[in-house]
Amino acid sequence: MLAVPSDMHITPRWILSMAGDAELLEEHTLVLRDGRILDILPSQGAAERYAPRVCLQRPAHLLMPGLVNAHTLIEPLGPHASPQHARDAATLGIARMLRSGVTAFCAVGHIPSELARAAELQGMRAVVGLPIAEHPSPWARNAGEYLTRALKLRDAYKGHPSVSTAFAPLRAHALEDSTLARIGTLAAELDAATVLTVHDSRRDIDACVARHGLRPIARLESLGMLSPALLAAHTVHLESAEIELLRRAGVGMVFGLADDLARGEGVPPIAALLDSGARPLRVGLGSGDEISSAAADLWTEIKLLALHAGMASPRPLMSAHGILAAATCAGAAVLGLDAEIGTLEPGKWADLCCLDLAAPAMQPPLDPARQVVLAGGRDLVSDVWVAGRQLLCEGRFTRLDWADLAARLKAPAAQARMADSA
Repeated sequence: MLAVPSDMHITPRWILSMAGDAELLEEHTLVLRDGRILDILPSQGAAERYAPRVCLQRPAHLLMPGLVNAHTLIEPLGPHASPQHARDAATLGIARMLRSGVTAFCAVGHIPSELARAAELQGMRAVVGLPIAEHPSPWARNAGEYLTRALKLRDAYKGHPSVSTAFAPLRAHALEDSTLARIGTLAAELDAATVLTVHDSRRDIDACVARHGLRPIARLESLGMLSPALLAAHTVHLESAEIELLRRAGVGMVFGLADDLARGEGVPPIAALLDSGARPLRVGLGSGDEISSAAADLWTEIKLLALHAGMASPRPLMSAHGILAAATCAGAAVLGLDAEIGTLEPGKWADLCCLDLAAPAMQPPLDPARQVVLAGGRDLVSDVWVAGRQLLCEGRFTRLDWADLAARLKAPAAQARMADSA
């Protein structure tokens, strides 16, 4: 019997597939071909059945799906929001995410064309938020121009294998009902997603009530925007009736706990949102906005979720596997990417994160999944693949030119220091 050709074998100590019952496999090999997972089987069987071009051994490592940062903010660097500044900011964000094991992200920024271009150049999987606002910015002058440019960029990336788009209203409470309704109509007609922060601060809720007479979720419902195509980030201040509205509509949720805490808003009603006795909600994790987005690191979010879910208690809200699911397959589901990524299964894209568990914090390796949740971090990430392309190898970027980017980043940093000292 002739061996089946394959591109690569990756043989770690453990494979955490996150599929089904999240089985932890030991001494197995993951087989790649044409950027997708061809097979996962015991290492001896892989050697007998397949003829790989490359064999990669990671004997002290855990191989798992790449992390999915389901909501972050990436804005231009420095005082001038030029396309180059926007591209550098996006590339910096991508570098930070890759180094922390993120393979897919949803990001919002004022110059989405440069964000999309940076993701495409670096080989990252991205859902690019198309900003819609009524205030002028470097991207557009008014709501009509925002929508026109959003549709043009959406068309440019329609059918792209790794970059897609979603409407992203900025400060939704500040938009006129007609603008928000237009977004809802376009999203429904084009089968497009919409991503926005909602109920993230009491100030914004009060502003929405003062201007529109409704709390934000009630307003979204009145405009027909509560649906599975809506991705609601933060959602800190929720009443019971609002949680039920979100649940019935099947809205996707993204927790950004570090950012919520940094802003002094507290955290979402996690127990109510994760109530297993009710209709389940899709809940992913995001690195958030402002302070937290500078790190673009989901490991803090994973630890915070573990703490608030009482993972060490006799009756935790979530298990270690459930928490890792929020950062992988559930995040993929929130972004509508779960048919292609989020678990390690034959046929899916090989979006992979490899963690070196030889570190002291991981010893002795009694329960790798639990230890990764409680002590994981970017320092453990050794390798990252997106669609089978290795973008991080033993902690080094393979495509991204970090030295060149770092040199360009010095100019905006110097300008900011001069402005602060003036």
